[in-house]
Amino acid sequence: MIYIIVGTRAQLIKVAPVMIQLGNRSVDFSFVFTGQHTSTINDLIGVFGIPNPDLRLYDGKEITKTSQVPSWSAECIRKSLSAKDFFQQGDIALVHGDAYSAILGAIIAKSMGMKIGHIEAGLRSYDLFNPFPEEIIRVLTSRMTVFHFCPGEWAVNNLKRNRGVKIDTKLNTLYDALRLFGEDEASIDIPDNMYGIVSIHRFENIFNKRRLEFIVGLIGEISEKVSLLFVLHPSTRNSLKRYGLLETLEQNGNIELRPRYDYLKFVKLMMDSEFVITDGGSNQEECYYLGKPCLLFRDKTERLEGLGRNVVLSRFDRRTIHYFIGHYERYRYPELRIDRSPSGVIADFLDKVSG
Repeated sequence: MIYIIVGTRAQLIKVAPVMIQLGNRSVDFSFVFTGQHTSTINDLIGVFGIPNPDLRLYDGKEITKTSQVPSWSAECIRKSLSAKDFFQQGDIALVHGDAYSAILGAIIAKSMGMKIGHIEAGLRSYDLFNPFPEEIIRVLTSRMTVFHFCPGEWAVNNLKRNRGVKIDTKLNTLYDALRLFGEDEASIDIPDNMYGIVSIHRFENIFNKRRLEFIVGLIGEISEKVSLLFVLHPSTRNSLKRYGLLETLEQNGNIELRPRYDYLKFVKLMMDSEFVITDGGSNQEECYYLGKPCLLFRDKTERLEGLGRNVVLSRFDRRTIHYFIGHYERYRYPELRIDRSPSGVIADFLDKVSG
């Protein structure tokens, strides 16, 4: 049996193709949901056509603040211990990425005597506090991992000192998620004019008043050259409102504020855009696979996808940012098309070792 332990939207988007591939091979798996995110999770389950969770470790409010993590983690551990007969010692538990649910899932699996497989293993910024806490989560999770599923040779090499088996999937499983759907499958209001997308939600950007003020100022400058759709995560909206910055964006006629969308709608919106401004690692990967010009609002990134090609790491340097906006067509590339399925590689490996 394979146990898949995830709890965020991004994790589910990237793990759903693995579930589909396991199902295609008739490999038994159980879906364990930590409940870190709740909004749109049911929509994602329906979109991908995957089973509902076999075990839910938490049914409370969505975890949006670090202060909520201790009580949420304790509840998940308590629930897993009360359901210990559900888990089988010696079986494989898959965790994903660098969210709190990854390290929590690994701890639960380790306590149950299971072998841990880490999807999206080996990514590193080599700065423990940037991004925080993701880099720390990746390092700690890798120390408990037996099967490292790495999205490329660089990620494999980052784990040279780690024990366990390293499997090179070549690409991230997000590539498979994008390939599952056509561009015209989602219905959404697309502007008639050219536009760029803005999606900012990282902890270090939205919970630092000075940094968020700086970002809002930059967005205003960019909007003088290109119309922007700012897709607001609830936490981003709350921070903008708390710091008195939401009104600044609302009053800018060149910026349209949109709510966070389900996955299909956001991908459609992104495909039709001129470029994407984001601080998200998954968005960086999506833009690389789609060949979309991408301006990354971060100081460092743990991912290589698109760097030196269609992705520009801004480091919040005004000259870099304005050069990108003035020349974003230079960063447009054909959509990536390869026959290899990273999720298929993972499923094939699991089929062999779990048989």
